Amino acid sequence: MPKPPAPPERFRTAFDELHEVVAARIGASDFGDDDYRLGLEVLLESMDYDATFTEQGRRAAWGGLIDALGSRAIAFRSMAENPGYDRQLIDRPVVIIGVPRTGTTALHKLMAVDPQFQGLEKWLLAAPMPRPPRDTWETHPYFQKEVDELNARFGATPQQRAAHNMVAEEVDECLWLQRQTFVSNFWPCGWSAATYDAWWQCQDEMPSYRYLRRGLQLIGSNDPGKRWLLKNPSHVLHLDLLFAVFPDALVIHTHRDPAKAVPSLCALLMQGYPAMEKGRKDQRAHTMIRRETAKWAHGLRKCEPVREAHRAQVLDVIHGDFHRDPMATIGRIYGFLGLDLTPAVEAAMAARIAAAPEAAHGVHSYDVADFGVTEDEIREGFGSYIDQFDLRPALKGARP
Repeated sequence: MPKPPAPPERFRTAFDELHEVVAARIGASDFGDDDYRLGLEVLLESMDYDATFTEQGRRAAWGGLIDALGSRAIAFRSMAENPGYDRQLIDRPVVIIGVPRTGTTALHKLMAVDPQFQGLEKWLLAAPMPRPPRDTWETHPYFQKEVDELNARFGATPQQRAAHNMVAEEVDECLWLQRQTFVSNFWPCGWSAATYDAWWQCQDEMPSYRYLRRGLQLIGSNDPGKRWLLKNPSHVLHLDLLFAVFPDALVIHTHRDPAKAVPSLCALLMQGYPAMEKGRKDQRAHTMIRRETAKWAHGLRKCEPVREAHRAQVLDVIHGDFHRDPMATIGRIYGFLGLDLTPAVEAAMAARIAAAPEAAHGVHSYDVADFGVTEDEIREGFGSYIDQFDLRPALKGARP
């Protein structure tokens, strides 16, 4: 794949140019329903108004738009080439949700060891198509492209591997599909985008969830009937929509002290800031911690009545419990799902736990003081949630 062209002088007037660039790169110009257009227009406007990009950051942001819109074009081309894909049933998908940095990724990848599940592999999130046979992946140009892009990403910011590693052939989160609708929590996280963020918070994400369903039907069309295992922290913000689109979903909701989870998330998001933007780093960090605290606290309050309405479909998992004894937590989960944990799968999970791949690239370090708040101020924003799940740290030390 060629490198992205130089970014335009003004993003807000580059809507047509972006589509032309993507069509030339992908060889497809069908971008599907028009419900993505307004979000993309708002995002382009925001990129001129809100961000203070470095030249490298401008190129990276433009490349991100090309990748996301290109993924959408690949998806709709694949849909046209595979008539009948949308007749695939998605039966009782298992969905892991929770405030970011509460163990969702580790749990997701541990459960994905079980071959009875199918998931959204990272490279197929970038190039949605019916999942090819596993032994063909390494020679597929889109797989190779994803490997190269991840290597470039982590080569530029190696500390991100310690915080949140991504691997082309491993499962990743629904957010990479949903960002292709351009009505997504994804976009305010990469650079300063307050205008887009304010607009996004007022939008109905139902089209995004319908697009997610179509993406699952497409990607899983070669594996009909195989159980889906999904993960996306952002489903906390729209649990009502998740159940509206997947009414028989079984949800695993992870919980951790927000005074640990939210600064960890913000530290991860800030790692790329020096390359993306110039100046205002402290202001960006201080604004981000308050935004993320308010956003996730609101999401938890919003989803609580939905959880209660679907009580039999939700299992709560405490991060500290999973950290201390992951296989005991897996046992609870499999009981909740009504599944057998075979000796072979149990052994494979134990091997992954022993290998500790999430810790293989160093330690993700952060200090809440860098964000201009205290842990108690973050907890205060989450109100009764802290005590509902007994997340307040003990006097002699916080839960891991």
